[in-house]
Amino acid sequence: MRGADESVVRQALASGDSLPGTAGFAGVLDGQLVRDVLGRQPLFWDRDDPDSWAFDRRDLSDPVSVPAGYARPISSDADSETRAVWTLPDPPVASDRDEALAAVRDAVLESVRDIDDDGLAVAFSGGVDSAVVAAGVPDAPCYVAGFEGSHDIDAARGAADAMGLDLRVVELTHDAIERAVPEIVAALGRTNPMDVQIVLPLYLLAEQVAADGYDRLAVGQGADELFGGYAKVAKAPDDPRVEAETTRGAAREVIQTLPDQLERDVLVLRAAGVEPVAPLLHDRVVEAALPLPGELLVDGDRRKVALREAAHEVLPESVAEKDKKAVQYGTYASRELDRLARQAGFKRRMDDHVEKYVRSLVE
Repeated sequence: MRGADESVVRQALASGDSLPGTAGFAGVLDGQLVRDVLGRQPLFWDRDDPDSWAFDRRDLSDPVSVPAGYARPISSDADSETRAVWTLPDPPVASDRDEALAAVRDAVLESVRDIDDDGLAVAFSGGVDSAVVAAGVPDAPCYVAGFEGSHDIDAARGAADAMGLDLRVVELTHDAIERAVPEIVAALGRTNPMDVQIVLPLYLLAEQVAADGYDRLAVGQGADELFGGYAKVAKAPDDPRVEAETTRGAAREVIQTLPDQLERDVLVLRAAGVEPVAPLLHDRVVEAALPLPGELLVDGDRRKVALREAAHEVLPESVAEKDKKAVQYGTYASRELDRLARQAGFKRRMDDHVEKYVRSLVE
């Protein structure tokens, strides 16, 4: 079992408690495969050999992901029933603003302060998510990846100066991208450009972290989903990318995409040689985030309102209120992968030109 003691998972299985106080779990319990409700730990079974399973899809010939919140018997029968065990709670909207903010503050700060900093580095982009994590482990070195001149490197340098942190820059290059793409595809089994662009800087950063002797990497994953960090949440219900009619509904819609995203991120980090530590995805933080009303998620142009309010306890205002770009844009990974595709003859007028380029690197 990864992520939690068997006794905790067994109790959660018996009670149906989907947030039993862990940071996610997956593994074998009493003859069945189980995976937590947000899929914070990847888990796979093999369609070619159904009683085989693994945490790493590369260890199986035809891997199938166990859905988040499900249990599946270990069986030689490929048609064995995979059953839902846990569902994401849907609590009433918090009615007291101060209590809701206090709950988020306490959950976030307890989670980041509980991090064991032994062998730990921090993925640091200068945004509020990674900064509040770094504040919990101020002696751990911080790493940022990107092409020189990129938004993330500039933002990370400014935030690290303001916080007095040790920042190390991993400068991306075209050669590194061309080498890393096949390794990423092998780890994920995915070639779609968005996934590849998102994890490229994370993978190359994690490789450097491992080379420097650290085996654990603290990340800010989950904050955008839990606390309303996406533009499509802020623009709901007018953004066609979400179906919800309210900001809170749109945020919940986005939270339910976490299992697919976390599987991607965790597999890539492990392939690079580090174990991810995601304190903002601890059950206590999820529990505090789910009841938040829309105005504590997005208020005008200010996103992640509740998280920023909590961050003011430990961060300079300039960092707590800093906006940042999505990693694939803030590091220039998306721009430069597109540039390499075009230089290789895959022009934008072609359908899926970047994916065709990605496939060519793999082949």
